[in-house]
Amino acid sequence: MNPVRISSVSGSLANPVPPPSAQEIQGLLRGVIDPELGSDIVDLGMVKRVDVSPEGDVTVSIALTTTGCPLRAQIQKDIRARVGSLPGVRSTHLNWTELSSEEKSAAMARARWNARENAPATMVPPTTKVLAIGSGKGGVGKSSITVNLAVALALRGLRVGVMDADIWGFSVPRMLGLEGRLRGTMADDQRKQIIPLRTSIGDGELEVVSMGLLVEDEESALMWRGLMLNRAVQHFLEDVQWGDLAYLLIDLPPGTGDVQMGLARLLPRSDMIVVTTPALAAQKVAARAVNMARKCYLRVAGIIENMSEFTCEHGTTYRLFGAGGGEALARAAGAPLLGQVPLEPAVASGADDGRPVALGEGVAAEAFRAIAERIVTDAAPPVDMASCSARLLDAAIAALDAAPTGVDTSTAT
Repeated sequence: MNPVRISSVSGSLANPVPPPSAQEIQGLLRGVIDPELGSDIVDLGMVKRVDVSPEGDVTVSIALTTTGCPLRAQIQKDIRARVGSLPGVRSTHLNWTELSSEEKSAAMARARWNARENAPATMVPPTTKVLAIGSGKGGVGKSSITVNLAVALALRGLRVGVMDADIWGFSVPRMLGLEGRLRGTMADDQRKQIIPLRTSIGDGELEVVSMGLLVEDEESALMWRGLMLNRAVQHFLEDVQWGDLAYLLIDLPPGTGDVQMGLARLLPRSDMIVVTTPALAAQKVAARAVNMARKCYLRVAGIIENMSEFTCEHGTTYRLFGAGGGEALARAAGAPLLGQVPLEPAVASGADDGRPVALGEGVAAEAFRAIAERIVTDAAPPVDMASCSARLLDAAIAALDAAPTGVDTSTAT
């Protein structure tokens, strides 16, 4: 491809100031941000070459993701403004080329990594283990898995948050039997915050946030585009008064779209659990969710196979949706198969009645409790703060404060 050459002249033709070095200009170009990828053009590998003549004529070769990039004019303007402002620069010339397919992949990967490293602050406590429950497509029971896992974890005495990030297809409130609306409060910094709906589960507690607790009724249709969906998820993370949670389970919408990528940017420490059914077709689609997680630098904590088999009242077992999908996906992902949840009518009736099956008995309830056990003990254990330096210091201070008057504490360390 022949490069396109654009020139601009700054300053007078007589140029008594020595021109800057190519390294100086490279450093200055780190301030030029690709508006789409959100990282500087040097870090993304888009600056291919910088040449400076003895007279101060600067030539910068830029490779874009596509030569027809609609944001090219903005990048061009920024480069000219920065390079042209340097003392010793007589003129600025830009050559435009296009990144190769391998370079594009590397630039996208770098942009995702930078987004992860510069994630904005949220209200989710740093000690909370975040589990994003995803799937390649709808209809695999992802929301049911999320709700029942949250209940099974709470039954262990844990404080668990549930964030319904399936903004269009919210169903968590009905599945948990929750009614009412979320209310707001004013924080110390005079910023309005949302208080999650709280309910006790055994010795534990659930904190729940969902669009279903904000709309007038659960049949309301939210016809929002990606930007609005991402903004709603951002509000749930930045403006909700989450408590001291052991776990936050996030029910993602199906697929690999805007919400999933936004979550990876906002909560890069999330672990992903991918739900599939036994069918080969479902497993192949679920693999896309695994690949998305990896590209966004999220850890895949495990795979759950739902609707694995059905046992009738006579004791005969049927594999209605095929077999082996969960195991195949786990092998391909290099992640553990956390469990297989059988097809049981009580799961569906419990979701309709607002009483998750994990609260009762039966093979499905046992499967959910076994998966929760696997998560807590192996796949994604809660953060243990008991031995951290801050907690030890707090304990030492408390012990000193509690010491009787007159006791010599001068040797305490």
